[in-house]
Amino acid sequence: MNDAPATPIGRSLSPGELVTVMSHFHRAEIARMAGWRDRIDRTSNWAITVVAAMLSVSLSTASAHHGVLLFAMLLVLLLLWIEARRYRFFDVYRARVRQFERHYFAQIFSPQPDFASDWLLILGESLRAPKFLVSQRVALARRLRRNYIHMMLILLLAWILKLSTPSLIDQGVPAGFVGTLRQTVSAAALGPIPGYVIVVAIAVLYAGLFAAAFLTPGDDGELSFGDVHV
Repeated sequence: MNDAPATPIGRSLSPGELVTVMSHFHRAEIARMAGWRDRIDRTSNWAITVVAAMLSVSLSTASAHHGVLLFAMLLVLLLLWIEARRYRFFDVYRARVRQFERHYFAQIFSPQPDFASDWLLILGESLRAPKFLVSQRVALARRLRRNYIHMMLILLLAWILKLSTPSLIDQGVPAGFVGTLRQTVSAAALGPIPGYVIVVAIAVLYAGLFAAAFLTPGDDGELSFGDVHV
């Protein structure tokens, strides 16, 4: 008994089969994109929770060390790194979905007679050899601009408030601000590390964050089409 001949994988599809394949693939890519989007949101929620908890601990009592806020900065930076990695995966699937929306569905709903694109070839190569579309640096810059720069600024302002308000540092000190900048810098000491070293380190950190957020190019690819982006 002879087996039925195998159907070539690359055979031409009928119009009905092609529509079926496209619809199922589009649905699957949306599910994958939504899954990574959910992971990004979870990381952002963790970062917001960390900021809120550390602010409550640091500013609610004078006995809390200002190092709590420095530790919060480190935790938020760690979550930023994790979220940037997740964003790179999300960006791959988002780009595939947008290829469908821009080149397939948009042409159905609003045809452009002179429209031409090799998007199917690009999509096929992405399936054969998936590659990240943005670097870790660009992903960090995007997530900084969207969310994390605001959280880091809140922590910085809380840290400055903690150092410049004696009633938030020592018990029994009247409310008000410190008399001199030298006192504020001295209050920033962390164990054997002098206060000025901590202040300089924080200044360098935030200068680097602002440079990474606003001087890093990378609003290309899908971000160059329209204004609705994550």
